[in-house]
Amino acid sequence: MSINKDQVEGRAKEVAGKVQEVAGKTIGNVGQQVKGTINKNVGAAQAKYGDAKSNLKDSDKKYDNATKDSHR
Repeated sequence: MSINKDQVEGRAKEVAGKVQEVAGKTIGNVGQQVKGTINKNVGAAQAKYGDAKSNLKDSDKKYDNATKDSHR
């Protein structure tokens, strides 16, 4: 499985959002907590998108290899 930019950036945003969410909760700042939750979810969505792209790419490679093998 290959790793792509969306997976890396998404997981980084997810972690940063979680930190922001916890910090907001700790200091009692609901606005920061909500922003953190949103950023965490945006990062998770981007990471899932990257996962899907990676899986599609890997499936495409397997298909290409299978069709090459069937022509031998």
